[in-house]
Amino acid sequence: MHKVLKQLLPLNDNTLFAPACCSSRYGLALLSCFGFFVVYSLRVNLSVAMVDMLNNTHQSNPNHSSSVCPAHANPSRPKHNHTASVYNWDSETQGWILGSFFYGYILTQIPGGYLAGRYGPKWLMGFGILGTVIFTLLTPVAADLGASYLIAVRVLEGIGEGVTFPAMYTMWAAWAPPLERSRLLTISYIGAQLGTVISLPLSGEICFYLDWTYVFYIFGAVGLVWFVLWTFLVFDSPNTHPRISERERIYITTSLKNELSTSAGFIPWRAIVTSTPLWAIVVAHFSYNWTFYTLLTLLPTYMNNILGFSIQENGMLSALPYMGCAVMAVLSGQLADYLRETCLYPTVRVRKSFSLIGMIGPAVFLVAAGYTGCNYTLAVTFLTISSSLGGVSASGFNINHLDIAPSYAGILLGITNTFATIPGMVGPVIARLLTKHNTIEEWQAVFYIAAAINLFGAVFYTVFGQGTVQPWAVHTSFSHGD
Repeated sequence: MHKVLKQLLPLNDNTLFAPACCSSRYGLALLSCFGFFVVYSLRVNLSVAMVDMLNNTHQSNPNHSSSVCPAHANPSRPKHNHTASVYNWDSETQGWILGSFFYGYILTQIPGGYLAGRYGPKWLMGFGILGTVIFTLLTPVAADLGASYLIAVRVLEGIGEGVTFPAMYTMWAAWAPPLERSRLLTISYIGAQLGTVISLPLSGEICFYLDWTYVFYIFGAVGLVWFVLWTFLVFDSPNTHPRISERERIYITTSLKNELSTSAGFIPWRAIVTSTPLWAIVVAHFSYNWTFYTLLTLLPTYMNNILGFSIQENGMLSALPYMGCAVMAVLSGQLADYLRETCLYPTVRVRKSFSLIGMIGPAVFLVAAGYTGCNYTLAVTFLTISSSLGGVSASGFNINHLDIAPSYAGILLGITNTFATIPGMVGPVIARLLTKHNTIEEWQAVFYIAAAINLFGAVFYTVFGQGTVQPWAVHTSFSHGD
């Protein structure tokens, strides 16, 4: 009890510290974590379902072996799960279907940041995800109508999800005290990794025991539950939250008072688009996402076509890299704020160091994975290490928007995520064009391209990245001890 009372004492004349336990800001972090879980489970479930949606009867042809490596012994499936339709889509069509989501996703990045700042992030994020949920539930119907209908539905899902990250960054600009940003944001965005970690194996099990259509129905239902919770428990800012403690409200607003712009409604577009630190984030975000989206959309295909894992094993093993990524993201968030708060490391040094580890590490192990041949254990290990190290970047360039311009974080995220969505649009298409014959050499080329782009982004960000609030982002340029 004395320990708690001590924590509540003023740290200085201006700032009261509010404990994390049972706080509104950490409640927001957990609920937004659940939201990103929904976002990513709806995004990646098609990657696993696609393996079961294809008509593989033609693979008895000697020229179309089911996998490059010897197939693992597939367990016998329950008889009732063969009722869902299957389709004769070639590898190019598959690439367009898997990449189509991002054609919608890119359209609402910048508008999402602007609308969240103008009208508030709560309902923008809520209705964005609700729209995605509705179109997810319609996916089986669209697939039966034809590939073009499925592509259209995925584009519409992308439009709904496109506002989520800009909206959430706008929300955190009002809720996250500067020295808690890494912690709060990594808790929030770990939901993306958890959505991948849980939905990949669960989708495999659903396909195995039921059929691929239930993948979309079950995750769609989870999304509806999240929307109800979000509607009643979340508010745009500490000042509009009816149940926040007065101590926490004062703590948050006081800690942010020197970082937020006083020019309500004014957006310095010229200064934003000519900001070198912003373009450093753009290049890093684009580069990292090339590797991330290549694996996100095609790892189940690689596990099936090259390593010969069944749909049930596929989901479990495809999830391992993202499990490692989630763990490293949380640990890096704790370490980053410890280095800034306790060791007084400059923010820019922390962001650049974590970005280098989180981009060069994945590049090295991704290339190495291409040379493991049919050594299943080594291949999965290298892919897991690659993705795990990528989680470190969650406390690097990934949250740097809030360091350089917290008042415009949603807009900045919209800009960087617009460019960072391009790899999701073209990456799967290019990868499937390069892997028409599904040879190990073709997949090596895919991994080399992703690694080279990652290395370039890491170097560019290290040279041009910054860690302090930019003069154009606030009337009185301010740095919180950095």
